[in-house]
Order: sequence, then C-alpha cells, then structure tokens
Amino acid sequence: MSISIRGLRKSFAGRQVLAGVDLTVAAGEFVAVLGANGSGKSTVLRCAVGLQPADAGSVDVHGGAAMVFQKIHLVNRRTAIDNVCAGALGRLPFHRSLVFGNDVRTEAMACLDRVGLADRAGDRAGRLSGGQQQRVAIARALCQRAKVILADEPVSALDPSAADQVVSLLALLAAEGLAVLAVLHQPELARRYAHRIVGLDQGQVVFDRSPADLPQREIDSLYRDKP
Repeated sequence: MSISIRGLRKSFAGRQVLAGVDLTVAAGEFVAVLGANGSGKSTVLRCAVGLQPADAGSVDVHGGAAMVFQKIHLVNRRTAIDNVCAGALGRLPFHRSLVFGNDVRTEAMACLDRVGLADRAGDRAGRLSGGQQQRVAIARALCQRAKVILADEPVSALDPSAADQVVSLLALLAAEGLAVLAVLHQPELARRYAHRIVGLDQGQVVFDRSPADLPQREIDSLYRDKP
C-alpha cells in the first residue's frame, strides 16, 4: 500500500521534463505535488502509472494503483453505479464484463457510499455536478481495489466549494489507509489537507515538507516568473 519513485527521468523531443525525481507515498499518507505549468507534475503521475514510459528510474507500487484525471472520462448516459462498476473490468472475465453481476454492483454501491454518493447511484452521470462526477470517478478507482490513488489535477475545473469537497475526500481516503498522491494547482488546499507538499521546478524536487514546516515564500517561488 505505497508507491516509491526513484530517479525518474523523462524527455520529450530532446527537452528534459523530469530530471531524476525521487518521491515516496506510504499507506495513510496524502501527498500533494505543486509546481508551475511545465514543471513535470503530470508527467510524474503518468510515468508512475505506466501511461508513459520513463527514460530512466524505477517505480514500485505495492497494492495496485488507480488514476483519477482532470478530465473525468465518465460515460454520461450511463448511471453513476454503472460507471463505478467499470472499475472492476480489469479483473473480470470477458463474459462477465458484458453485464455486471450483483457482486460487482454491491461492491460499486459500497464505493459510492464511501464517497458520499450512494443516494445518486441511479442518476445518469451527465446529470451530476462536476464535483459529484469527480467523486464518481474516485469511486470507480476504489472499485479497482487499488491501494494507491494518483490524482492528476482532479479539481482544476471545479468551483472552490466542490474542489474542497473532492480534496477533503482524498484526504479521508488516505486516513482510511490508502496512499494518495495528487497534483494540485491550489496551494491553499494542499496546505489544508496534505500531510506533505512536494514542490517541482524544472523536473526536479525542490522541497518535500509538511505544510507546517513549509514557508509560503517557498511555494510562491515555484510560480514566480513562470507562465
């Protein structure tokens, strides 16, 4: 129930994006990653989950990882519970992936209840608010039975209230024993909920500290004179 990233390097078209990133998240931890656009934040997560191959370094995941994206990628015409059931597809034989059985639906309902949306299980995803849709996406990740949650800017498109609800949910899941690593654009939410804040600048970790030990000027320096 942890993830360990060591010496991660990645370049695109000759431009170095990650320059030897070291990062660990243990079970029960919520770690937020901050940085300006182009600092390599999303690339760390995509390499960690295998969506992009790293040029060098290693990623060790204990317990399985699931990704939550900025673009939520729900099937809007399907119900919330059907979208959550899709998290089980990776472990089901093909004939069972066509129609979800009662066992999968029971598990999906439990995942919806865990994110506070059991009462919206029968609603079509397209009729839910943005914050509710992101919570359905988190429930889908839970239905994968992953012990590591990687969230790539999960609240950047949400209003402040919904963003607070989603980030507080990620913190709650960490408190329940998951390892949670989230890229955020909102330093105030990282300060409020994360156990540790990691700062990335030009593909390198420039700080990795608890919010209480992190001066605001160090966070501000990540964004100064940056696009």
